[in-house]
Amino acid sequence: MARQSIKPAGDSVLLLELGEAAIDPELNARAHGIARLVRDRAIPGVRDIVSTFRTVAVFFDPLATDVDAVAAALHHAADAAGPEMTGRVVDIPVVYGGDDGPDLEGVAAFARCTPGEVVTRHAGKRYRVYMLGFLPGFPYMAHTDPAIAAPRHATPRVRVAAGSIGIAGAQTGIYPLESPGGWQIIGRTPLVMFDAGRTPPALLAPGDQVRFIPSRDDRRATSSAVPPGHPAAVQSGRAVSVLRAGMLTTVQDAGRWGHQSLGVPVAGPMDGTAHRMANAIVGNPPDAATLEATIVGPELRMEQETRVAVTGGDLRATLSGADVPLAALVRCPKNSVMRFGARRTGARAYVAFDGGIGTEPVLGSRATDVTSGLGGIAGRAVHVGDRLPLGPLTTRTATVTAKQRDLPAGGARLRVLPGPQANFFEPSALESLARTRFTISPRSNRMGYRLSGGTVASPVRGDMISDVTVTGGLQVPPSGDPILLMADRQTTGGYPQLAVVITADLPVAGQLGPGDWVEFEVCRRSDAIAALVAAEGRILAVR
Repeated sequence: MARQSIKPAGDSVLLLELGEAAIDPELNARAHGIARLVRDRAIPGVRDIVSTFRTVAVFFDPLATDVDAVAAALHHAADAAGPEMTGRVVDIPVVYGGDDGPDLEGVAAFARCTPGEVVTRHAGKRYRVYMLGFLPGFPYMAHTDPAIAAPRHATPRVRVAAGSIGIAGAQTGIYPLESPGGWQIIGRTPLVMFDAGRTPPALLAPGDQVRFIPSRDDRRATSSAVPPGHPAAVQSGRAVSVLRAGMLTTVQDAGRWGHQSLGVPVAGPMDGTAHRMANAIVGNPPDAATLEATIVGPELRMEQETRVAVTGGDLRATLSGADVPLAALVRCPKNSVMRFGARRTGARAYVAFDGGIGTEPVLGSRATDVTSGLGGIAGRAVHVGDRLPLGPLTTRTATVTAKQRDLPAGGARLRVLPGPQANFFEPSALESLARTRFTISPRSNRMGYRLSGGTVASPVRGDMISDVTVTGGLQVPPSGDPILLMADRQTTGGYPQLAVVITADLPVAGQLGPGDWVEFEVCRRSDAIAALVAAEGRILAVR
């Protein structure tokens, strides 16, 4: 049996590794079989189970289940996993070359053959789907004919069209959505690879065998990862109108858990503590949808009398000209207008309305993921003129006020645990990380913070294949400039994660903005759990 080990990826994820880093069908089949067995156990507190080329990741709530119980379940499944279920054979029509395949001639030059020979080689074999990741429904497939196995572009394209067929070394894949991307694009299919309204939503599944069929049909695939959130999903008659949108204002709930194995990001609030606190004050359930306002807040008109709470970053909220206190229950008369001013502290404010925001759930969640076009209002940030439906008035008891926690002023020191690929670095890398102050780049977003002003020693091992990512993971690309993965992170990635921010400090990270500094402090798991218990206690005290 292949070597296997279980290691933590932060305080709320365990990662089972099978064998050495390789694209191996037997290891892959075993990983997916283990994942199925762990899912069947339905362990309380487990949020998600993701299998990749050769690993199985279990995401769990460390306050709801015991880490040893999760590890035991992984060991048991690894011992009991049998042969993989047989996948389907799926034919994918492809228009090769031209506008649909702008890199076909470049791959031909790499292979020293004609474009026609590239097409013949690419379409002349079956490809195994090893996993879905990167984007919803994106299939990682192998093995490409070595003669045409051109490497990724050194600089990714800003835009790759939906349905594009790409090559990256031994792998080939299909972009389900329009997105940036660095693979060599040789063709395009008109098939919709992912549709959240379809069952199952992804066209392909791990274990499937794909045949590419050259075609002359030049119809275009569409980015169809929705249905979008429907503004009139909840028929309570209560609503809030958007008069100004702010910089980036999105609908967020507790996140879209349970679908990372399809490549669907979790999303959810950047500051989960502020989100839950706001809901607790107005009497909503913890997972009710709120508005997350980033740096520059929106302008909102209450169409009916509404109870509201604003928590998190201080963006100078006012109601009809009067200051709105943070972490307090505010009664808003019909047609009153809430505005936000200049940022004082933090970067993100959360506005909870009694009854919650009632847009249509997509894959079980109202959380907005702008990159994938899922949730919220049509999978995007709110626009001027949007009408946000509210749910029925809650019957829960509201809280008049709560203690607003201290927010970072210009920066923060975040506690971390060693990451799942810490062994890819020199032993001194974590010490070096803890001695360095970084600055959050303006190129940062909800997917991740790009950190500048300091570097970490580059990985000393170069054999990593794409694997599971975790929120709070600190990826280190060859440049040595770290990327701190945040709420909208892609589900898999090819850069090793040196460290992982502890769950209790993720809300602190979520209140940082461009130009803020960040430092890291290595801690123990016991410290991480104690901090999480303390944070949970403060939220429960509000209830």
